[in-house]
Amino acid sequence: MKDKGFTLVELMVTLAVLGVLVSVGYPSFQGVIRSNRVATTTNELVASVALARSTAIRTSLGAGICKSNDQNSCGGDGVSWNDGWLVWEDSNLNGKKDSGETILSYTQGRSNLQVDGPASEGITFDGRGRRRNAADQQLSIQPEDCQATEQLRQVLTVNYSGQVRSKKSACVP
Repeated sequence: MKDKGFTLVELMVTLAVLGVLVSVGYPSFQGVIRSNRVATTTNELVASVALARSTAIRTSLGAGICKSNDQNSCGGDGVSWNDGWLVWEDSNLNGKKDSGETILSYTQGRSNLQVDGPASEGITFDGRGRRRNAADQQLSIQPEDCQATEQLRQVLTVNYSGQVRSKKSACVP
């Protein structure tokens, strides 16, 4: 009578092969995960800029996007784009987030990513969807542990008309 199942030797060989495959594949898989995190955050930032611009046009007032860590206010001491950002409706047209203005969305920052953007109030749009600041403004996203030799940095440029361009570049350690 023949026993069904695997022998101990067959199981050990299978585990050894699996161990080799995992040790070879894991480092390259980490690169894919890091790249996808940057892509996801890039898409979230582009969507937030588009929401601010479309709201400004729809309401004929204004709107903006700014760094935030509390879902209610912009900037402040020690606040960075890495903490998160919010989109608000600028109902009084002053280009700043004031109390009482409608918050349209808030996006929490991601761990293991470095997000940089304008140090000022953020990016604001007038009622025609144009940025209040005529000079191009940039946002950048990259993994925190990114080396200068890696092409994992995404730089978003928002021009005067509110259009967003994305460009991949080398990381800035």
